[in-house]
Amino acid sequence: MIISYVIEIIVGLSAGLAVGSGFVAFLTVLGIIPRLVQLCYGHGWVRYFEWSIISGALVGIYLSFTQTITHLPIIIEAYWGLLHGIFIGMLAAALTEVLNVFPILAKRMYVNEYIPHLLLALVFGKIVGSLFQWIVFMD
Repeated sequence: MIISYVIEIIVGLSAGLAVGSGFVAFLTVLGIIPRLVQLCYGHGWVRYFEWSIISGALVGIYLSFTQTITHLPIIIEAYWGLLHGIFIGMLAAALTEVLNVFPILAKRMYVNEYIPHLLLALVFGKIVGSLFQWIVFMD
């Protein structure tokens, strides 16, 4: 019985280290924190950006692995969702910036002058898709 718990602990820690290392490598390769600092003109706030990402990951891990149920006001839940959306949006934007998705797409489709419209279509598509998911599929 104890051996199975020890094996579970070892496997869990190993998997956590692998996923955590991948996450850190992903953030490092994309250069999210330096780019965010550059865009926000927050060169004196680098440690706060780093610790906010670490704290967010730790809180997310805690909420994922516990049966914690919170009864928060809707405004706090909306703010929480907004923070999630900002993080996912920044991650997606960093990925597209690193991979040069839009210049390649514009060049291949011959739509250089329509890039702002393409970006707006993507943003509104994401908003409509998210609202559709929350309205239709959430009970």
